[in-house]
Amino acid sequence: MTDKNVIWTRFPVVFLAAFFCCTLWGSASPAIKIGYEFFAIPAGDTPSRILFAGVRFILAGLMVIAAGSVLQKRALVPKRSSLKYVAALALTQTILQYVFFYMALAHTSGVRGSIINAAGTFFSIFLAVFVFHFEKLSLRKVIGSIAGFAGVVLIVTGGSAGALSGGFTLQGEGAMILAAFVSSLAGCLIKLFSVHEDPVALSGWQFFIGGICMVVLGLGFGGHLTVTTPLCFPLILYMGFISAGAYTLWGILLKYNPVSQVTILGFINPVMGVLLSAIFLKEAEEALSLTTLGALALVSIGIFIVNFRPGEAMRGKA
Repeated sequence: MTDKNVIWTRFPVVFLAAFFCCTLWGSASPAIKIGYEFFAIPAGDTPSRILFAGVRFILAGLMVIAAGSVLQKRALVPKRSSLKYVAALALTQTILQYVFFYMALAHTSGVRGSIINAAGTFFSIFLAVFVFHFEKLSLRKVIGSIAGFAGVVLIVTGGSAGALSGGFTLQGEGAMILAAFVSSLAGCLIKLFSVHEDPVALSGWQFFIGGICMVVLGLGFGGHLTVTTPLCFPLILYMGFISAGAYTLWGILLKYNPVSQVTILGFINPVMGVLLSAIFLKEAEEALSLTTLGALALVSIGIFIVNFRPGEAMRGKA
């Protein structure tokens, strides 16, 4: 291993890089909701939401492909035999996931969306164990998943055992749960397909192709984007960078460190989502409620537990 690579195994670097990735991902919900305002997209305008998402992912795909080509010192082009994998991922990871995700954020708060979306971690365990057979079920995974899903139930129901008093709607919280499930399915597919193709190439091209499909779909159904402020342009570029930057950096961390040492830091993701929604969307009152804090604690603890492997974590370099 060269000196250039050693730095990625040092815990302070790993933590700061993972924190940066989680901050990017956590900023997605407030960025999308701010984008609805900047581009004048009302809650009921589904075609324009799809168009908005499509533009973002075309940019994200181009960024990932460019960054991957530079890092690997070759043109990042998937093999012809891998096009079916790119298509499957474009459908799941980009089109389906983000149709649900963008729909949800038009009908629920950034705080609630950030916590509910973390359910994807626990859906991934179910799929990995029972559908794809990548892993075996363990007591640790069961306990962590119970804690995590308890947090999701708490934020959805508002703490009421008898009714969905938290304001549950199919277009809002229901769509976010579906987005989390599709995201976990896509993650398992990437693991399955990466045996045949470079995962960075798969991700970059599925972002790009999925984004094109969403733009065509959005325009075809009458979607439009109205530029109401010059801030629209840096915002959409930043949103592309959220996916491209976080994915690329997270992939570097996974390459040079034990998987659990990196993924255990994923508990920061919903924390940053709630914090940034409180700041930029003025949802501080909701973020600081006992229900939200309890749900956030349960989800974060659940993510920590399911990824905690003492023996593997001990092998990380200081």
